[in-house]
Amino acid sequence: MSRSAALPGPRARTGYHHGDLRRALIDAALKDIATRGPAHVSLRALARSAGVSHAAPAYHFTDKTGVFTAIATEGFQLLHESQLRTIEGTEPRGTLLPLAVNYVLFALGHPSHYEVMWREDLYDPADAALIAARAEVFDLFYQSVAAGTGELEPDQFRGAVAAAWSMVHGFATLWLSGNLADIVGTDPAAATDEVARGLVAIAEVTARQLETGRRGRS
Repeated sequence: MSRSAALPGPRARTGYHHGDLRRALIDAALKDIATRGPAHVSLRALARSAGVSHAAPAYHFTDKTGVFTAIATEGFQLLHESQLRTIEGTEPRGTLLPLAVNYVLFALGHPSHYEVMWREDLYDPADAALIAARAEVFDLFYQSVAAGTGELEPDQFRGAVAAAWSMVHGFATLWLSGNLADIVGTDPAAATDEVARGLVAIAEVTARQLETGRRGRS
């Protein structure tokens, strides 16, 4: 899931320059998150993994919050890019299913990013780049739900958006924790498609109910 490479030998490890040290530190952090969890990430350990002095990370990150912020930002950017690829050429009303499947497959393919992206206790939620990247992900998902709600105003289909997001996020989290194999099998793509179709059906029913309620009040 990360772009981590095998750690080079002692001689090569001293050769990082400032242009790629940031990448090396992020990759080392992603590896640590995957193997030991975010609680074990430290700048000193990341410096050792990159083969630099313990003070060198300060050129890019003042603390591990900065590392997690970079990981979360990158995660949202990667998710948004994959979202766009997934729905390219798809009519707006038909984007929710592929976006839902893509969301889960992204989580399975980038578990370290995914774990950090939803942990505001780890990163700086006020970081401008992170806010922008997260907004792009939410906006695209929001638009895919809105496309099936007819003439509803944005504040009238928030329930449908929340239901869709909660279901797809919950499924991804349950799968990553190993709690679904006995229920939906071991093929993540097939299971995701099945669950996502249920998600789309629920979102569409919710949207129709909202539309009916709006017309009844008009």
